[in-house]
Amino acid sequence: MRVFVTGASGFVGSEIVKELLAASHQVLGLVRSYKAAEQLKAMGAEVYLGDVNDVKFIKQAATNCDAIIHTAFNHDFSQYQASCEADRLVIQAFGEALVGSNKPLVITSGVGLLSYGRLVTEADVLPAGSNVIPRAASEEAATAVAAKGVNVYTVRLPPSVHGQGDHGFVPMVIDLARSKGQSAYVGEGNNHWPAVHRFDAAILYRLVLEKQPELKVFHAVAEEGIPFREIAETIGRGLHLPVTSKTSDEATGHFGWFAHFASINCPASSQKTRDALGWQPRAAGLIADMNTAGYF
Repeated sequence: MRVFVTGASGFVGSEIVKELLAASHQVLGLVRSYKAAEQLKAMGAEVYLGDVNDVKFIKQAATNCDAIIHTAFNHDFSQYQASCEADRLVIQAFGEALVGSNKPLVITSGVGLLSYGRLVTEADVLPAGSNVIPRAASEEAATAVAAKGVNVYTVRLPPSVHGQGDHGFVPMVIDLARSKGQSAYVGEGNNHWPAVHRFDAAILYRLVLEKQPELKVFHAVAEEGIPFREIAETIGRGLHLPVTSKTSDEATGHFGWFAHFASINCPASSQKTRDALGWQPRAAGLIADMNTAGYF
């Protein structure tokens, strides 16, 4: 099938493009720069140069493809709420373009939004109202377009999607440790982060398109929950820095705006996902990857 991929040059999106091409699908990839366009061409994909927030532009691409995988998102946390609402509009636009077509639309959300302090599953839902959790806007939009008959699926990514070239949460924590001269965790560090290698995440997105099962929400989770203290200790060893515990008050001074994420406790199951798709993660785990994939 011909698949429109947004965020096609991103850390996850670029791996999805490779995975789709390797499985003999065609890819139309949305990118914003000429440099990214050249990289996409070199991979063997078609290029769609433009802005994901240009509604008319992305609708046209949607109508000319057999499926959509939406991974683009503005991760500038200084304008987080605005970015979340912009993503809602993008998903709504895709929905309008796909009504009546039965073409699959795969959107991206986060397991970390379900910080319930227990093992969450694909059946768990976000608190109602994006005023509570701004990022919930994406799943709210997916629910709204599904109500109109759109064939929409949601892939929830864990706090750590890791691998060579990672520029997500774990590198942020590493940079903080470097700047502070110590690697820290909050309290006893028993809050858990699930994780997945981007290679395995990309396979999951492909399987959703190819199998289109009855399940509509998927957890791209290879490891259900790694204690944050273990992540901090790995960083301490990698940077040869002391590892320290911070109280909740001290955590703000060390982590700044990231203190919420450093404290998040969102262990997650992917059993329903594995059963529905036959998905079996095989790439390295987070701690092994941190030690071998150039994180330090």
